[in-house]
Amino acid sequence: MTIEYHDAPRIFRHPEFVAMRRRMLHEPHIAPLTAYVESLRAKHPDWEFQDFDPMDGGVNADMLFLLEKPGPMTSPQAKRKGSGFISRNNDDSTAEALFTFFEQAKIDRKRMVLWNVIPGWNGTIKIKAGERRAGVEELAGLLTLLPKLKTVVLVGRQAGKAAKLMQSMNVNIFTSAHPSPKVRSMNRAMWELIPGIWAEASRVQ
Repeated sequence: MTIEYHDAPRIFRHPEFVAMRRRMLHEPHIAPLTAYVESLRAKHPDWEFQDFDPMDGGVNADMLFLLEKPGPMTSPQAKRKGSGFISRNNDDSTAEALFTFFEQAKIDRKRMVLWNVIPGWNGTIKIKAGERRAGVEELAGLLTLLPKLKTVVLVGRQAGKAAKLMQSMNVNIFTSAHPSPKVRSMNRAMWELIPGIWAEASRVQ
């Protein structure tokens, strides 16, 4: 195993691992998604768009896990510098929970990609209705890049707003709670159901 493929929770606290992933962004399986992100940056210059993690499945993925909105630890421009990736390896508690739940659900990360209904970061975790509508519209372009997609997991209430679009795409749709500390504190029972739902989604053919 080379150091490029080292995988553990919160490893993006170490800049060398972020740099290694960045060098992978133009590998064949991830290059079309990198280009998609670059197109979002050109189209919406006032927002910050993070890259897909090249350790995930890229265009070969059959599962899409769609969360709500990037958080500050995805942003290299934040006060506490983030990674620039949408990744289970980010240095925050939600990403750590993602990593743990994917492990518990026994989902090979090469089967999946991780993204957000609202794909950009604008300096706040607050979500306006207009942001959500625009984000759902941008998803159509992403879905054309995932020819093997069979299952979409909508993670969190805001992600659930994309259900109508997904229903038109002939994919299996699952919904789960968001693995954030807020959900854990407010509804622990729902939070603990997450890995089981994800495991069920992974078994659908």
